[in-house]
Amino acid sequence: MEADNDGLIAAYILDGKGRGKQVGWQEIVSWKPKQGVLWVHLNYSFPNVQEWLNEESGLNEVICEALTEEDSRPRCTPFQEGLLLGLRGVNLNAGADPEDMVGIRIWFDKDRIVSTRKRKILSIADIRAAIEQGNGPESLSDFLVQIAGRMMERMRQVIDDLEDSVADVEDQVLTSESSQLRSQLASLRRQAISLRRYLSPQREALSRLLTEKIAWLDESDRIRLREVYDQLIRHIEDLDEARDRAAVTQEQLINSLSEQMNNKMYILSIVAAIFLPLGFLTGLLGINVGGIPGAESKLGFSLFILLLVGVVIFQIWFFKKRKWL
Repeated sequence: MEADNDGLIAAYILDGKGRGKQVGWQEIVSWKPKQGVLWVHLNYSFPNVQEWLNEESGLNEVICEALTEEDSRPRCTPFQEGLLLGLRGVNLNAGADPEDMVGIRIWFDKDRIVSTRKRKILSIADIRAAIEQGNGPESLSDFLVQIAGRMMERMRQVIDDLEDSVADVEDQVLTSESSQLRSQLASLRRQAISLRRYLSPQREALSRLLTEKIAWLDESDRIRLREVYDQLIRHIEDLDEARDRAAVTQEQLINSLSEQMNNKMYILSIVAAIFLPLGFLTGLLGINVGGIPGAESKLGFSLFILLLVGVVIFQIWFFKKRKWL
C-alpha cells in the first residue's frame, strides 16, 4: 500500500470514527482544522518534502530538523503544545536484517500529525489498512497508541524466532558441526545485542511519554500506552535472556570442543607412548654395524617380534595399573 509519490507517501483527514479520507498535496495545503485531524506521512529524503516542512508546514525550525534527521534515537520531546516522538521498529522489508532497525519521526499538535521516514515501515501500512476498514485511529492519542502498539507486535515475532533459534542451537551443541554452530551463535548474539541497543532508548522515550502532562492524551489511552510499555519491557527482558542463553551455549560449545581435543590428544599420547620403545628397539637393531644379536640366526627375526609383542603387553599392563587406560 505504501508508495512514494513525490515524497508524499500518504495523507488522510481522519473523521474521528476510525475512517479517513485520503488526500493529496492540494488538499494538504488547503486543509483547515475544522475538517478533522490531518495525518501526513512523508519520505523526508525528497527535497520537496524538506521544502514543504521548512516553508509551508508552519512547524518550528527545530521540529523540521528533527523530522528530517538522518540518524535519530527514539525519544519523546514535548514542545509547546505539541509532541515530538521518535520510534524504531524491526526491519521486515524484503532482503533486510530485522536488527537493521527502521525509524519513524512523528510530530503531534492539536489537530495535525506529521510523520516522516526513509525506509518502509510495515506498521504504517497496517494503520492505513485499518483506516480503509474503519478501524483506524479516532484521535491523536489513539494514533499514538496504535503506531506504538503495532511496532511492538511486529517485534514479538522477530524476538520469538530469535529465542527459538537459540533453543535449537542449545539442542545441537553436542551433535552439529562446531564451525557452523560458532558462526550461528555469533550471529544470534549480534542480533540480540543490536535489537536491545535500539530498544533501550525506546523504553526511556515511552516512559517519559507516560509521565508527561499532555492535554490530548486521556487516561484510557495512558492505560493502553502502559500496556505497550510493559510489552516493550518484556521484549527487552526476552532479548537479555536470549543473549545470556547464547553466551552460556557458546561456553558449553567451547568446553565440548576442548574436551574433544583433549580426548584426541590423550589417544595420540597413548599411541605415541606405546610405539616409542618399539621405535627405539627397531632403530637400535637396525643399525648397519657388526655384533647385532641374532643377525646370524634364522630365528632372530621371530624372537625379535616376540620381544616387541612382550614390550607392548607390558606397556598395556603398566598403563592399566596406573589407570592411564
